[in-house]
Amino acid sequence: MHIQNIPQNLNTRFPFLLPSSPRPRQPTKPRQPRPTPITMPPKGKKVAAAPFPQGKAGSKKAPKNPLIEKRPRNFGIGQDIQPKRNLSRMVKWPEYVRLQRQKKILNLRLKVPPAIAQFQNTLDRNTAAQAFKLLNKYRPESKAEKKERLLKEASAIEAGKKKEDVSKKPYAVKYGLNHVVGLIENKKASLVLIPNDVDPIELVVFLPALCRKMGVPYAIIKGKARLGTVVHKKTAAVLALTEVRSEDKTELSKLISAIKEGYSDKYEESKRHWGGGIMGAKANARQTKRRKAAENAIKL
Repeated sequence: MHIQNIPQNLNTRFPFLLPSSPRPRQPTKPRQPRPTPITMPPKGKKVAAAPFPQGKAGSKKAPKNPLIEKRPRNFGIGQDIQPKRNLSRMVKWPEYVRLQRQKKILNLRLKVPPAIAQFQNTLDRNTAAQAFKLLNKYRPESKAEKKERLLKEASAIEAGKKKEDVSKKPYAVKYGLNHVVGLIENKKASLVLIPNDVDPIELVVFLPALCRKMGVPYAIIKGKARLGTVVHKKTAAVLALTEVRSEDKTELSKLISAIKEGYSDKYEESKRHWGGGIMGAKANARQTKRRKAAENAIKL
């Protein structure tokens, strides 16, 4: 069917069947150049240029060796060998190590009563060295020394002499908890030394109060094993000096005055305060976060 033979009614019903006439092309306008944006001058003072600008002399990179290939490492699971790290926190330590660490942390975290907290304050190193120097002069005699002394005394008695003429009166450091407590109660002890690491601490926790009540000078020293070496034992819970020779009396009086100044007077106030309550970094951060959140809630 030709387009010319389309009936008139179809032209009105289907206008898209009519032949389309070409639209006249409108002339295009030339493009206007985009206006440049107006920039405001920067406010404030201008930074002065460097007086002696450094040249880029050292910035030249050395030529790479083409034979060396770049091999980036992947430290994912099951990939390259991991770099060396500090893995001590992941080590399964022996039980005694874990227990002593937990004990140390618990003493820091928990609130410690004053009677136990005072064992954290120990005698300074110089005064402690001076005390041990005096104590070593009065170490208890060993079995061989005792046997030799008794033999001399027996031979002197056999010869019709007194035993005091052959052997001098033995002066020695007193040890043993019950023995020393009796000496303190009878005010016979002139100086008492208590270690800070007795386990259980309940054995000696009453001794500082007893010494203060009886007016006996005392000091808390680091290391029960160190006190034990003086009396030929592994450890010692307490040591006491009762009598000393006449040539050592001035040294003992100087030591007692040094302990009074450097220990008793220094820690007099801290004996009344509770210890511990020192939290870790995580707990402190948590407390700070809660406090800030509470402050922000009050402001709103």
